[in-house]
Amino acid sequence: MPLLDISIIPVGTDSTSFSSEVINAVRKVKGKDLHYDVTPTSTIIEGDLEQLWQVAQDIHQEAISSGPNRIITNIRIDHRKDKKTDMNHQIDTVENALD
Repeated sequence: MPLLDISIIPVGTDSTSFSSEVINAVRKVKGKDLHYDVTPTSTIIEGDLEQLWQVAQDIHQEAISSGPNRIITNIRIDHRKDKKTDMNHQIDTVENALD
């Protein structure tokens, strides 16, 4: 299943904090009932490709409409076709190799 790694960076705000943007992004993801994981620097979302494009657009639009005059949205998509895998399997593979 494809993975989307997304981060939002508001530019030109009075605060160095952007937790409110992360909270708004996660609300968008939860509203679409997608599996996700919040990391310290980005949010990783699992879903079909069309869902991921749509949620990335929704997150970006929410961030720009919430106040800042400029938003930088970084996205990265991991789309594997040669075998079925998911976020948990990829994490388990690494964790098991460390044991």
